[in-house]
Amino acid sequence: MKVQSVLEFAEQARAGNIGIEENTHKILDKVFAANGMNFFNVISKDLALQQAKELDSRVKQGKASGKLFGLPVSVKDCICVKGIESRAGSRILDGYLPVFDATVVSKAKAEGAIIIGKTSQDEFGFGTFSTNTGIGFNAPKNPFDSERSCGGSSGGSAGLTAFADFAHVSISESTGGSIACPAGFCGVAGFTPTYGLVSRYGLIDYANSLDKIGSMGKTVADSALLLESIAGHDEKDSTSLNEKPSFADEKNFSTKGLKIGIIKDFFGEGINPDVSKIAWNSIKKLEKAGAKIKEISLSLNAKFSVPAYYLIAMAESSTNLAKFCGMRYGAQESLSGSFNEYFSKVRSNNFGEEAKRRILLGTFARMSGFRDAYYLKAMKARTRLINEFRLAFKEFDVLANPTMPVIAPKFSEIEKLSPIEQYAMDLCTVPSNLAGLPHISINSGFSQKMPVGIMLVADYLQEKKLFRAASALEELQ
Repeated sequence: MKVQSVLEFAEQARAGNIGIEENTHKILDKVFAANGMNFFNVISKDLALQQAKELDSRVKQGKASGKLFGLPVSVKDCICVKGIESRAGSRILDGYLPVFDATVVSKAKAEGAIIIGKTSQDEFGFGTFSTNTGIGFNAPKNPFDSERSCGGSSGGSAGLTAFADFAHVSISESTGGSIACPAGFCGVAGFTPTYGLVSRYGLIDYANSLDKIGSMGKTVADSALLLESIAGHDEKDSTSLNEKPSFADEKNFSTKGLKIGIIKDFFGEGINPDVSKIAWNSIKKLEKAGAKIKEISLSLNAKFSVPAYYLIAMAESSTNLAKFCGMRYGAQESLSGSFNEYFSKVRSNNFGEEAKRRILLGTFARMSGFRDAYYLKAMKARTRLINEFRLAFKEFDVLANPTMPVIAPKFSEIEKLSPIEQYAMDLCTVPSNLAGLPHISINSGFSQKMPVGIMLVADYLQEKKLFRAASALEELQ
């Protein structure tokens, strides 16, 4: 069944052809019924119905406006929604009710969005499969096969978006591929913007120099409309850029002459042959439509991006999580023993296994005597890796590669992977995230009845080029 696009839904809602409150009741019934799939950590029923009533009232008054008017929008659990429990998938934040909205949530609400809930994720974003959920949370299940992962860490956002038989978009977040990966595994469009294009104010941080808030939708156009709605400068975020993309005038374009670089390092060793073949077939469709393709190598990124990323991300995350010590922030225990004993007890009882692993490794990497050898060296490597991308974009409009090296694995298969093997799965998504480059994952076909994602990467602030290329590829599928 073809689902109404976000643009069409908002137009109908603004015209009064859709009863917002009635539609919201139906959507909430559906998501409650489907939550055995674990897409949500919280379903914000009362907030959603309150918003729906207000929007219906605006329609009656002839004041209906907004790009997302009446649209059900879900929000990743690490992004604050006023008065709704926001825990980043961790027990250490149980009971935290933000007293403010994240900037992206404020902007979405201003465009008429209805917030239906907080989607499930790996604890603080620490994972590739949404299986590193915090204590007391459950991993979301892939709607194509409930025995398989949705991907991570924005697994709930992607799973819900693929599952929904109604117009919907999800505000998601990426550090090393947390939008692209689940979008690829669930066959939806995941748009990750240039670092700084979307405000991070109100985001529960993983790694400050890497985190990016983006969008998830069934189609490129759906995802782009949400991104357009939440992007723009924010004085509350010092890294925020004074840029705001508009995709409304990008509907009519030709792929003729589009220059696409095929990153050959991500089509060979370590990539499932079927995944590689399906991604290549998509690229050939663009070539037939007039695009110019050429293989290139990003050998430095292929070799060093994953280790550099994990050193930087873990060092920054260990710093960010230090505040959750049971004194001012996070869960609390009965006061006893020394500060170190109390601090250790709170964190041992409330952080999950992967969070503890990353805190320990990140703290080690920034210790005196090791900082120069690990963290600073990784930062220098990051600069070299960014320069490799810059050289590539002197010749190409976009770069292409499979989103993930495999189809969504079964939970039983993930259990057999060591932490290092899980980290290695981020090979294709980490480079563009480490560089802060915009990228999008869309579906390019199916293997074993599971979606195979293809990822397109553009230069800084070239979201429009990315939109054109992804839209053209989507049309050709």
